[in-house]
Amino acid sequence: MLSRQLASVPSRTTGLRIQASIASTYVKTYATHAADSKPPVALYGVDGTYASALYTAAVKSSTLETTAKSVAALSDVFKKDTRLPSVLGAPTLTPGDKSQIIHELQRHMGALDKGDTVKNFLRTLADNNRLGLLEGVCDKFTTLMSAARGEMDLVITSAQKLDQKILQRLETAIAKSEYSQGKKLKVVPKVNPDIKGGLLVEIGERTIDLSVSSKIAKMNKLLTDNL
Repeated sequence: MLSRQLASVPSRTTGLRIQASIASTYVKTYATHAADSKPPVALYGVDGTYASALYTAAVKSSTLETTAKSVAALSDVFKKDTRLPSVLGAPTLTPGDKSQIIHELQRHMGALDKGDTVKNFLRTLADNNRLGLLEGVCDKFTTLMSAARGEMDLVITSAQKLDQKILQRLETAIAKSEYSQGKKLKVVPKVNPDIKGGLLVEIGERTIDLSVSSKIAKMNKLLTDNL
């Protein structure tokens, strides 16, 4: 795992306090907004600001699709290595630590990063002590790409991992319903043991809560109200 490879790197300096507005540095340096490069939807939070800046930079450098593939590769790293966010967010990373981290992340991207768009972006995150935001940036960049492609995220949360056949059946059923609004659906499976069982389906602005935890909560409320 990447986090194990990075865990042995010595950390000697203390973290620096960063102004909340520092995210605008990347926007000004790499992504001055233009009509043809404006992100398709507005995102919020510092990670959203960075994701929007990366999208704009990729459009301007004509590397949007390869950037999307590179970001997807990074997202896969986070899925496989749950300790990685804590490593990237360590406040004591030295310049040498950050360089090694970027090198390892590049290795996972392979030759996908045409034009070094993502590599340059990672350097900006490192310079601003924002590597800890990378997982959120990847998630929000995926949201931008889905919007640009006319896709709608179909987030299916279950207590245990669902097999592909079940996910496909759910996608087909919802695609035929009014919930899809005629858009292409992008299935985003998630696992959350706290829902106990059943499903939690999120599509667009709508949430369909079929989880066992929700039913238990409703039953508890009913019992409480009648006592």
